[in-house]
Amino acid sequence: MVAENPLDGVAARLEAELDSFVRLQHVAGAVAGVVLEDQLAWTAGCGFADLASGRRPDAGTLHMIGSVTKTFTGTAVMQLRDRGLLDLDDPVSRHLPELAERDAAGLSAVTIRRLLSHESGLMGDPPGSDWATGSFDDVAAALVRRDEIAASIPPNTQTKYSNLGYQLLGEVVTRVSGTPYTQYVKREILDPLGMSSTSFAPEDDLAARCAVGYGPATFSDDLTPASLLQDLAAPGGLWSTVEDLSRWLGLQFRAARGAPGEPGGAQVLRAATLAEMHAARYLSNATWTEAFGITWYSTRKGETVWVGHGGHVDGFMTYAGFLPDKKLGVIVLVNGVADPTDVALGLGEIALEVVRPSSVSPPAPAPREARDLLGIYFCERHGELVRVEWREGTLKLVYPDNPDPDPTLSQAGEPDVFLVHTGRDAGEAAVFLRAADGRVRGVRIAAVTYSRLAPVAE
Repeated sequence: MVAENPLDGVAARLEAELDSFVRLQHVAGAVAGVVLEDQLAWTAGCGFADLASGRRPDAGTLHMIGSVTKTFTGTAVMQLRDRGLLDLDDPVSRHLPELAERDAAGLSAVTIRRLLSHESGLMGDPPGSDWATGSFDDVAAALVRRDEIAASIPPNTQTKYSNLGYQLLGEVVTRVSGTPYTQYVKREILDPLGMSSTSFAPEDDLAARCAVGYGPATFSDDLTPASLLQDLAAPGGLWSTVEDLSRWLGLQFRAARGAPGEPGGAQVLRAATLAEMHAARYLSNATWTEAFGITWYSTRKGETVWVGHGGHVDGFMTYAGFLPDKKLGVIVLVNGVADPTDVALGLGEIALEVVRPSSVSPPAPAPREARDLLGIYFCERHGELVRVEWREGTLKLVYPDNPDPDPTLSQAGEPDVFLVHTGRDAGEAAVFLRAADGRVRGVRIAAVTYSRLAPVAE
């Protein structure tokens, strides 16, 4: 728990919200948590983890988290991208050559990026799947050889959620890394983050802490244990706890102010890559309330936009979401059939009432190599000013009166050459120009050169 926990004053309201959800939705039980910074600031369980034994759920109870697993799969892919082992715009057939023989099926347009964001047009589930009977082909290495695999619609035309796509991404992780997918996720993500209660196949003590999944209370309050699909792996196979998922959300907050730029230890992904995954890429519904990013999707509730992901497998439903700028997260795990998204965001709204507007971290000092770049630059032809500033651990371009977020810069491999990451010049270079004496005299951003303004000497 965090010191002087701001949620103490609303704990009763949070518990009442969860209790109401369990009663009204007729589920066996649920456990929830609110994360502040990288700490589990509030958690509560309601109902039963196991009706037969009367065991109650708590923050250490394992639930199947279903498609929330996809956020781990996406993170594994982005790790490999950052290591230069693949490109997001690679056709997936480049890494799964069995698919290259079937370009007529529309597979040549199926790229890694499009799979990550559910915009590839690929069929939703493996051929022959039937969720009503629990029929699902979970062996990705065999799936890639099946002739029935095809794109159902052209890419980038609409959202088409694809579990099959994430099975293929899991196989990409296996082949590119040279390590079986589940072993890779454990070694490169779960272990560094200390997520020791998260597993694809809980055994021994972990198995004893698993909740029992229950089917829907369709016509009465009678609940029947669900028949679980096993070995879903990359699209939805993880079991986890509120405690462990609080660590997962804590990682996401490292994309915000003061986060280290490079991975190491529990920083399993670059801060800039985390932010790249959180960014909304395209609207996914007609009401403009949801948008997909890379693996994660955004949900608008009033004026608040939550980044998150839900999960649903037989007997379990899950939601984990967060506000990156507030470093606030919510988790709800249900062992029953009822969508927890609304109650999770309701808990988040209660927490927002008492959490300070933003989490203030000690400022990161500007590194020595950045200090002589800072200042005011002016393009006389356009009458335009831009300031180069070091803010929140990042070099930024600040355009006065521009309401959009300030574009960020990162070193592009050569001295005085930087890559612009966001805004109108995203993907372009910012090149600082020096005079003969070594002083910075200007900067060329994309196709515009700005002269540095210096104080008049006394």
